[in-house]
Amino acid sequence: MTTADTRRRPTGPRAATPMNGGEPSLAVYYALLITQTVSLIGSQISEYAVSIAVFRATGQATPLALVAFFSVAPAVLLGGFAGALADRFDRRRMMLVANLGFTLVSGLLLLSFASGAFRLWHLYALTLGASVFTALGRPAFQASVTTLVPDSRRDRANAIGQMSGSAAGVIAPAVAGMLYVLLGVVGSIAIDIATFIAAIVVLAIVRIPRPAETAEGRAMRTSVWRQAFDGFRYLAARPALLGFCGYISTVNFLASAAFVLLTPYVLARTGSPPLLGMILGGMNAGGVAGALAISAGARVGSRINTVMLGVFAVGLFIGVAGVSRNPPAIGASLFLLLFALAFTDAPFWSMMQAKVAPDVQGRVFAAYLQLIMLMAPLAFLVVGPLADRVFEPARHQPVWHSVSWLVGAGPGSGMGMMLVAAGALILALSVTVYAIPAVRRLEARLPDQTATAARSCRRNQTAAFARPGERAVRPEGQAPSAPRRGRPCSRACRWRRAGSGR
Repeated sequence: MTTADTRRRPTGPRAATPMNGGEPSLAVYYALLITQTVSLIGSQISEYAVSIAVFRATGQATPLALVAFFSVAPAVLLGGFAGALADRFDRRRMMLVANLGFTLVSGLLLLSFASGAFRLWHLYALTLGASVFTALGRPAFQASVTTLVPDSRRDRANAIGQMSGSAAGVIAPAVAGMLYVLLGVVGSIAIDIATFIAAIVVLAIVRIPRPAETAEGRAMRTSVWRQAFDGFRYLAARPALLGFCGYISTVNFLASAAFVLLTPYVLARTGSPPLLGMILGGMNAGGVAGALAISAGARVGSRINTVMLGVFAVGLFIGVAGVSRNPPAIGASLFLLLFALAFTDAPFWSMMQAKVAPDVQGRVFAAYLQLIMLMAPLAFLVVGPLADRVFEPARHQPVWHSVSWLVGAGPGSGMGMMLVAAGALILALSVTVYAIPAVRRLEARLPDQTATAARSCRRNQTAAFARPGERAVRPEGQAPSAPRRGRPCSRACRWRRAGSGR
């Protein structure tokens, strides 16, 4: 690189872009992942301890389902606003505020249990508060990946990011039961608070680059209230992508209903909290294995094909879990379920990070998350009462003999039938959607955001040679290096040209 190139390249935190992200940015990304993994381990230890205590006290699935409802409702309601904030403000500070909020909420939950005054409504209210901070922090983290990781390494980075959650799911259940016996709920929550403090320290040290402004970003530059709906307008302008979001929302409704039943389902089938921890730990080991396969380059054709085949497998193994009646069979089916789930998440996020301009990703990703989570609260509201008042009591009725050969008639068989139904519906819906050509060609038809920025740059340079009122035509042989009129080349394009020596 020449001296002139060096002068043209901006320096400092704002200079880093997805196109020139190097080892320092990757180091920040992996530091955040390690911190996130440790924090997730603490959170899941706390969640398992609280779930065991609540289920033992009530013997019902409904309280746990309501906790799940309050954990997603703010993401559905506030996602667009959070995405606008992630694009407008420093994303590192957004994550820092989220972790400070988690620490406060966990501290209040600890006081509730330690004082002996715990009530279920305390848990619902504090879960709602924690999920508000989750809604603020998640778009900021997802949108930061593009500025920290180059596109060539993004599949692997997203897979490793997904692996962090699964790794936490392996470790947390294995130790949560033991810690629950040794430390109780209060001690488990204290561990969670310690991991949040560690995350705050790391976020106070690292720096996350802000993305360069693109043509799309300038066009969407309005008030924060209007920007809260920019992501929806972006998706509405791409009907195939919007339709795919609707499909994923329906799948998420069915899968959420299945996942919220797993803890009461496994406890009902096995009657053993230690076995619950082992089975859920094995399930998350499947997520780790799937993420490792993705990071090693495993893919079936395009990214969208990989996602669709992963959803097929998710539906299949949810149904298999429902017909499983002993711990080894349940554990194996849940292992394969999380293995398949890895193929639905990381490839899709890599595709979206390549297609959406970095400075609008907060809004677009938040809108996507809002849409796919739109029906999840309904699932959490209905699944508990359906399990407690309809399906589990139905196993004592004569009509149950018609399905007892499939799911059995013992405790948990009603919830097993719910899993079978959810899996079958996911399979049927996925076959129907995959038959639509626009879905199969979704990745190919959406332009890459780097190509979109390059076209915008060329249009600006061509316009520079036009006189007012004339059509923009560049003289033959004239290099577009020194525009005289019109808008200058975008900052992102200048950085790319500087990085390539042009």
